Amino acid sequence: MSVYPEHMSHSPSDPTPTAAIGELTRLLPGMEIPFGGRRIVRVDEVLAAEFTAGDRLIVVQSDGSLIRVPAAVAESVEGSVDRACTAFESMRGVEQSRVTEFYRSFADRLEDETTFATIARANERDVRIAREKGRATGRLVLDGKMRRGMIESLRLWQSMDSSIGRTIERVDHGDWTVEAICSPLGVVAFVFEGRPNVFADATGVLRGGNSTVMRIGSDALGTALAIMDVAVAPALDAAGLPAGAVELIREPDRAGGHALFSDDRISLAVARGSGTAVAQLGAVARQSGVPVSLHGTGGAWMIADDSAPEGRLRDCVSASLDRKVCNTVNVIVLVGDDDRLAKEAIEGVVEAAKRRGTTGVVHLLGDAATLLNTEVAQHDVRIVEGAVGDSATEWEWDESPEVSVLVVDRVDDAIDLFNEHSPRFVVSAIVGDPDLGRSILDRCDAPFIGDGFTRWVDGQYALRRPELGLSNWEGGRLFARGGILSGDGVFTVRHRATTPDAHQRR
Repeated sequence: MSVYPEHMSHSPSDPTPTAAIGELTRLLPGMEIPFGGRRIVRVDEVLAAEFTAGDRLIVVQSDGSLIRVPAAVAESVEGSVDRACTAFESMRGVEQSRVTEFYRSFADRLEDETTFATIARANERDVRIAREKGRATGRLVLDGKMRRGMIESLRLWQSMDSSIGRTIERVDHGDWTVEAICSPLGVVAFVFEGRPNVFADATGVLRGGNSTVMRIGSDALGTALAIMDVAVAPALDAAGLPAGAVELIREPDRAGGHALFSDDRISLAVARGSGTAVAQLGAVARQSGVPVSLHGTGGAWMIADDSAPEGRLRDCVSASLDRKVCNTVNVIVLVGDDDRLAKEAIEGVVEAAKRRGTTGVVHLLGDAATLLNTEVAQHDVRIVEGAVGDSATEWEWDESPEVSVLVVDRVDDAIDLFNEHSPRFVVSAIVGDPDLGRSILDRCDAPFIGDGFTRWVDGQYALRRPELGLSNWEGGRLFARGGILSGDGVFTVRHRATTPDAHQRR
């Protein structure tokens, strides 16, 4: 994209030219768009044809991706953020008893059979349409278990104390004091995949005096709209909370998430979903000056050696494959050539698959392919050979449990594989030697470490605090917080001085 002299001005005393600011109204095929300070990307014919006056163009500075935000989507998102900002200001004067009433009312509506029937019908339609499109629906189905989990989450928020005003540090100087106290953060933005239960979890930020704007995947939008219309909105009204305290972007266009994360009025952007999509959303937020909490690539690892008690690996694998979510076991590394371990690993997959009435899939990677010639492979599973590098792949299965199995000679090799190929998320050491187990967990670079099934990694299950998301260490360790983000962890810190002596001086 050329910059023409007539669009620039400078004075003789200031040799640095300053570009005039105009409005982008069209894109031309082949137009050069700068990104990253020293690179360019060219507009293709499709983008140029689609872009019209009023649309917005987001240029991802990390990779040059060009994202068109249609004018209607941009306007809708801006309106939602406007209302959430206004609600946040109103929340400052809200008594916590009203927030408690919101959670109680929301939960009561989900328990009410007549109200929930409306949500269930919307979810059935979403599931049917997704299946017609050939999409996976394991996380989309709002079944009885998910419903109970949502209600439990809301009851937990109902019974919790607020973080507002909590003193986390106090320094006494004798004649004066300084306290660090928790305060509301602001508007929290959520973009998440089609899991309706996240609605209950995300409203946890209200307990800390915050407001929220959510964008859900298009597959689950009908379900989300029903939850908003028959449960969330009436609960806000019944509690006397501002309507904009919980906003849902009603536009199905994926660009709505990018528009939301590029709004610098957002105090925290939380993204959940596939690794690639989450990484791009994170890049958009960061370049817009918005702090992010990303919850993308998942997949847990197990490392087992022959000191493991008999049957333990089988049971742990089976329990870690009850459904496909981020903390499902994805890779099993066997140390040594003990056929017992290989047999147990595959038996665990078989057990999990039988519970679902399906056939499991086992990827034998690298040297593990030698197991094809043994009785270990003679199980009711589908065997796929692959390379060691395939251990970096998170298998996205819906009904048939799917894992990778590798065989290494030494524990050190297993640890190296984890640190090189895993998303640095969850590792479980299935061993009988306590010292060996501690060594594995100490040296594997992950925020979640354990010695059994991997599905324990969940805020509500493990900590009794509904989670907003789980973070891995793929992009580095997290500063000053753990990998479980919960609503009561969304706050800022203010420092309050108490100085009784009016004559106090430095």
